[in-house]
Amino acid sequence: MTTQTTDTDADAALKQRHRTMWASGHYDRVAREIIPVLGERLVASLGITAGERVLDIAAGTGNAAVPAARAGASVVASDLTPELLDIGRAEHPDADIDWQVADAEALPWPEASYDVVMSTVGVMFAPHHQAAADEVVRVLRPGGRLGLVSWTPEGFIGRLFATMRDFVPPPPAGVQPPPLWGSEAHVRELFGDRVEDLAFERDHVDVDLFRGPTDFRDYFRDNYGPTLMAYRGLTDQPERTAELDAALDALAAGADEGSGRMRWEYVVVSGRRR
Repeated sequence: MTTQTTDTDADAALKQRHRTMWASGHYDRVAREIIPVLGERLVASLGITAGERVLDIAAGTGNAAVPAARAGASVVASDLTPELLDIGRAEHPDADIDWQVADAEALPWPEASYDVVMSTVGVMFAPHHQAAADEVVRVLRPGGRLGLVSWTPEGFIGRLFATMRDFVPPPPAGVQPPPLWGSEAHVRELFGDRVEDLAFERDHVDVDLFRGPTDFRDYFRDNYGPTLMAYRGLTDQPERTAELDAALDALAAGADEGSGRMRWEYVVVSGRRR
């Protein structure tokens, strides 16, 4: 296993671009209208109970942090993007959650601070996978549980990122595609022998929000940060914009099981720190 290093200035610029991307659009709508079940599913699979110390990494607006708090856990919701935390705080004023700005690749907490570390389609978007995985393990106490929900490379969101790849600038050296976190071989390599009882369970979200391909494309262009930024990068390029329109329409049409219904595959990863 190798440790990735990044130039300080370049890394700071990269993280600022990530903050800007996720603050753009309305990711809170996506979390609330399409994937609310994911947080509940993860908390239930982890068996989180009252009094446990729980860290939700890349928590966004609290998709998993909120149900963990409702289970009685002591929850910290961390995210690189303060705008998302502000929305979560405002939407859930009664939730006993400590909302903290933090970089998934450089968490501010001491080693072995938490009984449970989790992330719902969040930590997968940290650009340097090994650094993020190292932090997951570092802040988890020995015997503590980890739980991650990630989109798979083969599933709809994995294919969405593959589709958009041709329309955005290439990432800096060392940055890996987010859907790799949905690959069992990749995750096993990231954690190595530091995590035991690793388990992988594939499932899917049933999505029936969109009437058809154009409705899906418009929704993601307006609300989902990565798609929105792809379109912004094509400003004053009408031909390329039309190509991206057509590519996203084709993706959605190919996934349509009738009347706009789709199944978006994800994987639930669980394990324990040795």
